[in-house]
Amino acid sequence: MTKVNTTCFRLTIATMTAAVCLGAVHAAASKSENATPQDVFDGMRQSFQAEKAKAVYVRYQFNFSGPNGGNWWIDVKDGTFKMEKGKIDNPNVIFTASDRDWVALANGKLGGTWAFLTGRLRIAGDKGLAKKLGEIFP
Repeated sequence: MTKVNTTCFRLTIATMTAAVCLGAVHAAASKSENATPQDVFDGMRQSFQAEKAKAVYVRYQFNFSGPNGGNWWIDVKDGTFKMEKGKIDNPNVIFTASDRDWVALANGKLGGTWAFLTGRLRIAGDKGLAKKLGEIFP
C-alpha cells in the first residue's frame, strides 16, 4: 500500500470511528439550547446498556474547553460503569472538544464526521474502543 493510500485509509477509519462513537452523545443528550456537558453526561447515564458492556474494559477521558468545560471520565468494567468529573489514570480513549461543540454534537447541530475532520473534535487512543462508546451508551 502506498503512503497516500495508507493515509487515506487511516483518515477513512478515523472518520467512521468519530461518526459511530458520537451516536452515543447524540442519543443521550438534552435537546436544550442551554445544555452543558454535564447535561450530556447525565443523559448518557440513563442510556447505559449493561449487556453491550459485558467483557468490556475501557477508560474514557473527556476534556472540554470553554466556560462550561472541564474534565469527565467514564470507566466501563464488565457490564458496569462509573462516571465522574475529573481525570482518570491511563485512559484508553481521550475525546477533546470545546464545551459548546460537545453540546452541539449531542444535540445533533454539529455532525460528528464534520467535527472530527475540521479539528473541532479530537479522538486519541484506541479507535475500536472509541467506537464502543456508541454501543454502550446508545
